[in-house]
Amino acid sequence: MLRVSIALAAVMGFVASAQAATVVPTVYEAGHFFATPTLANGQVLRLLVDTGGGGINYWLQESTAARLGLQKVSCPELADAPLVTAPEYQPDKGLPKPKTYCGAISALVPEDGIDTTMDGMVGSSYLPDHIWTFDYPRRTLSIEAPSWMPPNNAHALHMNLPATRKGQVRQSFPRIKVTVAGEDVDMLLDTGATARPTREGLATMGTSVVKGEGTTSYATARLISHWHDAHPNWAVLDNADGLIGPKRAIRVPSVEIGGWAVGPVWFVERPNANFEQVMSSMMDGTVHGAIGANVLSSFRMTLDYVHATAWLSCVERCEASVPATK
Repeated sequence: MLRVSIALAAVMGFVASAQAATVVPTVYEAGHFFATPTLANGQVLRLLVDTGGGGINYWLQESTAARLGLQKVSCPELADAPLVTAPEYQPDKGLPKPKTYCGAISALVPEDGIDTTMDGMVGSSYLPDHIWTFDYPRRTLSIEAPSWMPPNNAHALHMNLPATRKGQVRQSFPRIKVTVAGEDVDMLLDTGATARPTREGLATMGTSVVKGEGTTSYATARLISHWHDAHPNWAVLDNADGLIGPKRAIRVPSVEIGGWAVGPVWFVERPNANFEQVMSSMMDGTVHGAIGANVLSSFRMTLDYVHATAWLSCVERCEASVPATK
């Protein structure tokens, strides 16, 4: 969902080809992907790519939009929305023009806690316009050609996507199903899930961080308590993370996702209402947490929103899961 951290990675230019993937200018920062498009005037933006993020198309901070002199836009589809013109980019160094909402983007005042060093976010309103490959091991982000086909070694993971209602912004937050200790759990697929581990959390969980922040997966307080009651031998760490106040975390031995097994995985606690009410109200069903990059970083992951499928190719720290026997 939101937040960011900083680590060093290469800035990649577009590789334009009718059939080949287009590599998006990107910086990979401690598990997060930041799009870094170059404006016509040479300035470089920094936009978190977040499957759990909102906005209209992609969004910029209001202060960034003002600095760039972007003009306000009135779009009949969303007459009262805070829309501005999308920036002009240098050839082969930008983001594709939005296909919806008059080609405009939103200018927002970020909520408390969002990293103010970023200029905005590429989220769930814009991502469905394309097929995206998050290659975590190679730290690259690509837009695939419409003719893209999954590789033979990829496993399909169904993404349950909410329908867009007339007069409402399209927000394609993916609900996925994972399995933990034989129980299915509905989760948000969340490339933006962020951790800010405490000193104890760093020492115990081993989260990779830059400037104090990294990536994680989330579970509601109710789910963590259920897991702990059912599996008292699973480690629980109090005061593990401080992103939204002191929160505990639980170490799950293995998570099954799309026919792959990954583990162990630490889940950081979140209030029940954050997911079961707020997030779920914008999705097609109830979710009890989020799967973030401490799981997803094992894969080369392609998100095909048109076919509601995430394709996962195991690269490291994962193996084919064994179906449970009855």
